[in-house]
Amino acid sequence: MNGSESNSFREKSFVVIFGADTPAGKLFDIVLIVLIILSVTVVMLESVESVSDVFGRQLRVAEWVFTTLFTIEYIFRLWCAKEPKGYAFSTFGLIDLIAVLPSYFSLVLPGAQVTAVVRILRVVRVFRILKLVQYVGGTRLLVSALKASRYRIAVFLVAVSTLVTILGSFMYLIETPGNGFTSIPMSVYWAIVTITTVGYGDMAPATPIGQALASILMLMGYAIIAVPMGLFAVEMVKADRADPKFGLRNTTTCMKCLDPASDPDVHYCSYCT
Repeated sequence: MNGSESNSFREKSFVVIFGADTPAGKLFDIVLIVLIILSVTVVMLESVESVSDVFGRQLRVAEWVFTTLFTIEYIFRLWCAKEPKGYAFSTFGLIDLIAVLPSYFSLVLPGAQVTAVVRILRVVRVFRILKLVQYVGGTRLLVSALKASRYRIAVFLVAVSTLVTILGSFMYLIETPGNGFTSIPMSVYWAIVTITTVGYGDMAPATPIGQALASILMLMGYAIIAVPMGLFAVEMVKADRADPKFGLRNTTTCMKCLDPASDPDVHYCSYCT
């Protein structure tokens, strides 16, 4: 195979592995996702003692088979990318690397293979198959809104922290240790659980005054939870109005920088041409 044929094969391989616009690329992603789900299932079954006692050896062998396949795939991705470093340090590249490391770590740290469940993160590639990648870019809109409202949310969190500290301290004075309020930190913990409407039930006031305070705190919880959501929603609307197409992505990938390609026919973006 001469140089031109090698480059042609490399580019075709890139389209199949990194793209989902061709039948071959779609099939590759589907097979990959099935293997990922099977590998995560194997790891989960291995943690079940009754299953591991009977099929432990088979599950371990299967895990190494999946690890080997994913390692080969990761190396092949590095080879296909025109800028291997760009892929290696991209979000998907880091996820792909993390997905193969747990099994190798288990050779040094027994039991580390259970962290292989992080492979499930790779299933997000299904968005490309379903043509949803253009909307995944909308996460930029969420991040932008979160950054814009971070100071208001920080002030809100400080106010809530102050509130639960004060009410928790009052509850410590009102209730008895026999009801679980053994210290101010434990009482503050109860206040946080109550105001967030989680309600574990491990601690509960028994006195009329304590129950009245708890009722007030519960009602406040519903109002307080809505505040950060409102702040965030306002910034989302502002960002969307500023640029309605903010975050929309193409379904093709630039072979050099791995950003969405502005020209789907050649798989290169405007920054690399």
